[in-house]
Amino acid sequence: MAACETCGNDYDMSFEVHAQGAVHTFDSFQCAIQAMAPICEHCGARVIGHGVQVDRAWYCCAHCARQEGATGIVDRADAYV
Repeated sequence: MAACETCGNDYDMSFEVHAQGAVHTFDSFQCAIQAMAPICEHCGARVIGHGVQVDRAWYCCAHCARQEGATGIVDRADAYV
């Protein structure tokens, strides 16, 4: 058993996440997301999907990036088959 670094729960099914040279222990994906997911610079939502990075700032979507002044950011590219 290992204690979750977010909530402290000592859980027999905890798991480790190895990221950027560090090892983190969590008891659930919810705690892992709370601890590790970036926060949108505009609306404050956790960026769980791909998100949008502009310079060193993270946004949950192109709309939020544009609201903060980013240009040329779109939600999806046109795909032609």
